[in-house]
Parts: sequence; structure tokens; C-alpha cells
Amino acid sequence: MAVNLTELSLSQLEGLKTQLEQETEFLSSSIAQLKVVQTKYVEAKDSLNMYVPGTLNDVEHVLVDVGTGYFVEKNVEDSKEFFKRKIDFLTKQIEKVQPALQEKHAMKQAVVEVMNMKLQQLHSQQSSQSGTTKA
Repeated sequence: MAVNLTELSLSQLEGLKTQLEQETEFLSSSIAQLKVVQTKYVEAKDSLNMYVPGTLNDVEHVLVDVGTGYFVEKNVEDSKEFFKRKIDFLTKQIEKVQPALQEKHAMKQAVVEVMNMKLQQLHSQQSSQSGTTKA
């Protein structure tokens, strides 16, 4: 639903600005959380390639944390594919949220510009009224 910002009162614009600030904060937080999880998967995937001195009975299988405290035994190649799928999924989610965040930022900027315009008009009216009152 399109709303003409110039038809809104200053208090309505302030409320809309506050709402948009909350939404952008939420979306920014969501992206940050997705990036943290994505980084963990990248690090886990990279750790499969690292050489660590030690003795292992089975070097072909690893335990993979699949979430909520559950671990699954997988071979190294399946583990790499699992992490790649998770990283790709998170990348797509970030790419979906990013445009919404940019749109909210643009909307907030438009609201601020209309608010400033209305404040300038109000200030101009007050100045001209005080000028005619003195005359």
C-alpha cells in the first residue's frame, strides 16, 4: 500500500521513522547473525583440510554438528558437501534480506527528508507570522 508521505503529519512521520528504524535494526541484526553462522560453517569446512599432528584410528570419518546438539558421523567428502550446502543456503538468505534492508533504509531516508521539509515550512510560517505580528 503506497502512502503519500507529504500527506502525513509530523507525528505520523515520526512514528513511521521509528518503525523503519526498528525494522532496519532487526534486518541488520538478522544479517549479522547469518554471517556469524556462515563464518562458523566456513571455518568448519576449512578445518577438514587442515593438518593436525596426532594419531587417529579413523581418518576417513568425522563427527559433524548438524544443529541443536546433534552430531552425525560422515566421511570427509560428505562433510565438505554438507558444509558447502549450508554456506550456500546462508549466502542466499543474506542475499534475500539485503535488498529488504536497503529498501527500508531508502524509505527511512525519504521520511526524514519529508520531515525536514515540513519542519522548514513550519519554521518559515512561524517566521513570517512573527514578522507580520511585529509590523
